[in-house]
Amino acid sequence: MSAEWLASPATVALAPVLAVQGLRIRRGTPRLPEAAGPLAGMTDVIDVTGRGGGASAAEVSETPGAAGAAGAAGTLPGGESGPVFRLAVLGESTAAGVGVATHDEGLAGFLAREAAARTGRPVRWQVAARSGVNTRTTTAELVPLLEPADVVVVALGVNELLELNRPRRFRGELRELVEAVRRRLPGVPVVVAGMPPVGRFPALPQPLRAVLGLRARALDHVMREVARDAEGVVHATAEVPVEIAGFFASDGFHPSATGYRHWAQALVRALPGLPAAG
Repeated sequence: MSAEWLASPATVALAPVLAVQGLRIRRGTPRLPEAAGPLAGMTDVIDVTGRGGGASAAEVSETPGAAGAAGAAGTLPGGESGPVFRLAVLGESTAAGVGVATHDEGLAGFLAREAAARTGRPVRWQVAARSGVNTRTTTAELVPLLEPADVVVVALGVNELLELNRPRRFRGELRELVEAVRRRLPGVPVVVAGMPPVGRFPALPQPLRAVLGLRARALDHVMREVARDAEGVVHATAEVPVEIAGFFASDGFHPSATGYRHWAQALVRALPGLPAAG
């Protein structure tokens, strides 16, 4: 019995209750801004010890355009030169750093530091993201902003969940997004971040939490299928400790700096070509 089969009947049967709960959540949840500051930056290897979310990345530009223009060499500890690992983060509000002040405290910054720690290489990161976008909008408006990268991490799906997008339609739209990334950056690996464990979000009331959790599992199954069927695409399961104190920002829905750090530590294991942690 699939999560997709379970989700649709539950949504129909509980529609009145879910509508009331959803309205209360929307009215009572503060709208947090996207992370401020540059959309590209550099994390040196010497900075990776700052796991708590300090501003260790050197800010280089307010647009992603500078991310691919600074060359492929960086400074390693001891003054040695080495190749820069180029990371792109594409997607919705979590990719845009909603819940933290700057991208250095968000997914891009933490993921860059984790990648630097594993590769022993400086990491240049870029962000092409906007709060509220779905997969179709991302394909049309954000993929064209991507600059040359060694890997693209896609963080999408929650808005598909909230918009009640059907899994079959989402499958086609996600495939189109992957193809668009491929056209923009031929041969670059794509990591699709799995759906967050919405069914464990403590801020969501029952039965809304359970139904959204089932629907999230259905969309995550679609993500796995798309990754399985496309060469060079990896699905990364989002195994994160959402129950720990301080994981969420003040809205109870987006990660805090602590949440983004835990998420990055889980996602970095899926980045192609990175060695396992020592």
